Amino acid sequence: MNYNAEEQLEKTGLVLPPAPAPLGVYKPYLVDGKYLYLSGHGPVQNDRSLIIGRIGKDMDIEAGKLAARQVGLTMLSTIKTHVGSLSKVKRVIKVLGMVNCTPDFERHPYVINGCSELFAEIWGSENGIGVRSAVGFGSLPDNIPVEIEALFELH
Repeated sequence: MNYNAEEQLEKTGLVLPPAPAPLGVYKPYLVDGKYLYLSGHGPVQNDRSLIIGRIGKDMDIEAGKLAARQVGLTMLSTIKTHVGSLSKVKRVIKVLGMVNCTPDFERHPYVINGCSELFAEIWGSENGIGVRSAVGFGSLPDNIPVEIEALFELH
């Protein structure tokens, strides 16, 4: 099935938060030929605030998965803002999901599914699911629960 990513986003009824501006010395995105690289993104909410907390301490696994979905929405916002349209993305190539969690937490992939499931909704299961790593960290910037970076192929 040929997915129109913009139409798929509209069907979800989800609202994209504002695309974040860099708070350090880096670019939020980079286009190299047919590849779009997105720097690590956090869970930006519609009011520009961040979801904060450590999974296993401040929030449970379901809240973590929702935070990862919010990171995905933030990434979609960056794509729309800087590339112009979600439909310019042909497919997701790679996702790296970093989970801020307690040392005994072991379900990092489940948390990152929040973002991966969103990408599959937008670009379809064939093009919206790429290779992936989901790993735990002892901390992330500003105590965000999830940070995700990704690589996409453009049309």
